[in-house]
Amino acid sequence: MFLRVAADRFARRPSWFTDLLLALFVTAVQVQAASFALPLAPVAQPATGIAYALLVVSGMAVAARRRWPVPVFAVITVVCLIYFALDFPEGLSCLGLFVALYTLAAQGDGDRSLRIAGAGIAVLAVGWLLAAADIEPRPAIGWVLFRIGASVISLTLGESARSRRVLAADAQQRAELAERSREEEARSRVDAERLRIAREVHDTVAHAIAVINVQAGVTAHVLDKRPEQAKDALRNIEQTSSRALREMRAILGVLRDGDDRAPAPSFEQIADLAGKARDAGLDIEIRLGAPPTPIPGAVGSAAYRIVQEAITNVIRHAGPTEVTVAVEPGIDDLRIRVTDAGRRGAPTDSSADPGRGIAGMRERCQLLGGDLDAHARPQGGFEVSARLPLAPVGSAA
Repeated sequence: MFLRVAADRFARRPSWFTDLLLALFVTAVQVQAASFALPLAPVAQPATGIAYALLVVSGMAVAARRRWPVPVFAVITVVCLIYFALDFPEGLSCLGLFVALYTLAAQGDGDRSLRIAGAGIAVLAVGWLLAAADIEPRPAIGWVLFRIGASVISLTLGESARSRRVLAADAQQRAELAERSREEEARSRVDAERLRIAREVHDTVAHAIAVINVQAGVTAHVLDKRPEQAKDALRNIEQTSSRALREMRAILGVLRDGDDRAPAPSFEQIADLAGKARDAGLDIEIRLGAPPTPIPGAVGSAAYRIVQEAITNVIRHAGPTEVTVAVEPGIDDLRIRVTDAGRRGAPTDSSADPGRGIAGMRERCQLLGGDLDAHARPQGGFEVSARLPLAPVGSAA
């Protein structure tokens, strides 16, 4: 435990402190090794004050290796050339050079650092070989080759460390990018689900409230004079509100239970909208063509909601009137046309707030790659036309 705590504290030391310790170690090794003769070492002059000074300079320069890797390498290279040109003992006088080469490659920027280090090694190799031209004994030339080989190995190790660091940084960047992409995708799905629930709630509530509003008006008007008709209107209000509550519970159940959604309305259920519309006082005719091919579920559900919203807008803005709904399935697309004759005895109030009805219908069409047109008719009333491709494209597909 004590050793672990000590290691953690040492790891938290600043980098300059570690480099200073390394510089002191390299300097001590170089100075100490200059006093001992190595096996098969070349005959050289004894180490003097100049030799020790050069070894101290090359060793202590390591302390600045991280901050100035190129100048440190240049200084140590010059010191090594001078040291061997003066024919001082072999020892481990190039230890600082090997550290500088490793640092230059590991801390550098790739090609530029490799070119500088390669040029330095070439200069050192030429200088060392010229200094060893008359070396004795001749087998001592192996120490010159050792210095050249160790320099290349130090450069290779530094480049390997740099490559691993770059690969690790790239992997980290890709992981962060993937995490951001997952978060953006999750937000996009949440937004899409929120929009879907908003459309479903709007279509369900708006249609039910419009029918209930008409029936409540009828009840208030005939309550005293025709109580039986008032009872029928109240019964329709009860049935409409009950259906709306069931649909609302099914929609909101998604928020509680995840993706256990209730079945979406289908193409075949469009005809059922006629009964609800007649309860609201509309004289409605629904012409539902026979599809030559099966209608995809997303298209059928969108068609149901578009027809439902168009009928709701008629109830809200025109009141009791004549409505014609034509649904024509084709080979490539499904076309919907809802027209009404306008308010009886008065022009349709085109200035009324359209709310979110038409915008919601248009969003449903666009999600499936279709289009929608809604406009007032010159002869009175309103018309909604929609086209839904049977091979949906877009986010809903």
